[in-house]
Amino acid sequence: MGIANSPFIKACYGKNDGPIPVWVMRQAGRYLPDYQAVRSKVSFQELCRSPKLIAEVVRQPVERFNLDAAILFSDILTILEPMGVAVSFPDGGPVIGSPICKPADVATIRRCNIERDLHFVLEGIGEIKKTLPNTPLIGFAGSPFTLFCYLAEGKGSKTFDKAKKFLNRYPDAARQLIDLLADSVGEYLCAQVDAGADAVQIFDSWGGILAHDDYREWSARPIAAILAKLKAKNVPRIVFVNNVAPYLNTVAAFDCEVIGVDYRIELATAAANFGGKSVQGNLDPTVLFNTPAKIAEKTNAILASLPKHSNLIFNLGHGILPETPLVSVETMIATVKKFRK
Repeated sequence: MGIANSPFIKACYGKNDGPIPVWVMRQAGRYLPDYQAVRSKVSFQELCRSPKLIAEVVRQPVERFNLDAAILFSDILTILEPMGVAVSFPDGGPVIGSPICKPADVATIRRCNIERDLHFVLEGIGEIKKTLPNTPLIGFAGSPFTLFCYLAEGKGSKTFDKAKKFLNRYPDAARQLIDLLADSVGEYLCAQVDAGADAVQIFDSWGGILAHDDYREWSARPIAAILAKLKAKNVPRIVFVNNVAPYLNTVAAFDCEVIGVDYRIELATAAANFGGKSVQGNLDPTVLFNTPAKIAEKTNAILASLPKHSNLIFNLGHGILPETPLVSVETMIATVKKFRK
């Protein structure tokens, strides 16, 4: 079976007639003891810059759980470093060395050469394809607004008030920066496809903090530009919007193949608004701390809620959490694989 005939790729195009494909956001990560063994020897940034180690940690969950897709191991902020931004990764989450505070700060952020400055990511994709030649590989990047949030806030936040204030105080500078980020992310994802990625996902992790009209301007508009740039690459394009519920009509208009749905909305409700697009999601990651029986029950409930499964990719509604029991992941995956309508 070639990649094009895999359940994952067929589901992206709404044509899957086989088992429901399943993968897990952040599936290469801290919940896995084999990942922890690799991380005990290198820093996070060293891991992200080593093509062979990237391939190793990508391989681990795919082979352990028999997952239907692999996803590149990197960080959404990796693209910012060659753009002149100091990024560090202490245990509490990423930190920006000099957050943007005023319009003049935007001029310090420059365009980068993807092939030169992020060669280790592209080489990592090549290593993954050698390691997992028969598994579809998803490349990814953060949405321009999500990257902007970190640039303005300097670190993670529940509200990103500094970013939202910057939008309102300095809309011209914000537009200039977000458009630069959109161009750069578009080039980055195209380069990932050229390097061997079989699909790409845009993580709109923080678009969900915006009012609806602001979402259209500051998040949806640049995402649409990226999707247009990717169209000629002829690979499935996935957009994951964290807290998608307020923006269903706007997201439905995206020219993409798959919408990733977070856990705050019923998957069937979201799917009904997306005009036949394929859907990905959306079990709450905390359910994996429940009993195996409850995990199977919740997984089956999502699966049974959908009128069809030819366009479904099962996933969590956000990234898997550290300390998630491995048996819970096994239970969820086994439940999906044996599900029959």
